[in-house]
Amino acid sequence: MNMQAPTSEPTARLRHLLLATDGSEYSAGAQRVAIALAQRAKARLTAMTMALRAEDLELVGTRGLREAQERQAEFRLDAVASASAAAGVPCERLIRYGDEPHFEIINAVEEIGADLIVMGRRGARGLARLMVGDATGKVAGEAPCSVLVVPRHAAMPQRRILFCTDGSPHAEAAAAAAWAVARCCNLPVTVVSVKASQHSEARRAEADAIVKRAVDRLAGLGVAAEGRVAEGEVADAVVGVARSLGADLLVIGSHGRTGWRRLLLGSNSQRIIGKAECAVLVGRAVTR
Repeated sequence: MNMQAPTSEPTARLRHLLLATDGSEYSAGAQRVAIALAQRAKARLTAMTMALRAEDLELVGTRGLREAQERQAEFRLDAVASASAAAGVPCERLIRYGDEPHFEIINAVEEIGADLIVMGRRGARGLARLMVGDATGKVAGEAPCSVLVVPRHAAMPQRRILFCTDGSPHAEAAAAAAWAVARCCNLPVTVVSVKASQHSEARRAEADAIVKRAVDRLAGLGVAAEGRVAEGEVADAVVGVARSLGADLLVIGSHGRTGWRRLLLGSNSQRIIGKAECAVLVGRAVTR
């Protein structure tokens, strides 16, 4: 697969961030990173949280539960607004009503025109497969924009970005997101491609060329970039390289070259998000 490097800047942008929070400890890292990134990018920030719909509350049959839900939602947004104000970042507030967080988050993106969703790796409702929360996995797989998944102890990237690519169209879209963050934060990028044991010899032989194309593309756009080729199981290899380099942001595509589009999120992408110690940006071209 031989993709030509573009001659102009990618279309990825960081102008309006949507922070999706449930107010739990698992949203703490996402809140911290969203505010810091909005400050750095001079971007708009909207904080969104959820409350149950009126019809759902009627089924519960508890008087005053709607008011309690709304007070809790306002309290969560007050906390974000206070932290944002302390950083000098104006914060808009949004309460969505429903019982499917991923559906409401994606609808909010369409409603406000956000360029990036920032959210925790899991929510307060429990673990899903591979430590990636159900709502997070669905948003990362279905959202019309890039999604930044932040573990609770992660911070704003300050050292290095690791961009993982297999040369697929999804990775090409993620490259634009890597460029946008690298430019905004003035960070170097290491490009990595993995030679997995299950790959054919022809596929394994492509890895060096895939890395070189991505490095040349980023360097041509003014980003300090270098390349690595790793071997092993994809998620373990990528997370291992990130750890060895001290990278504090991973950038991946939502699916790989062999991913079935019917899956919400590619298996390697999901494993990387679940195993990474730092924030993971699932980059994609804006489709709206």
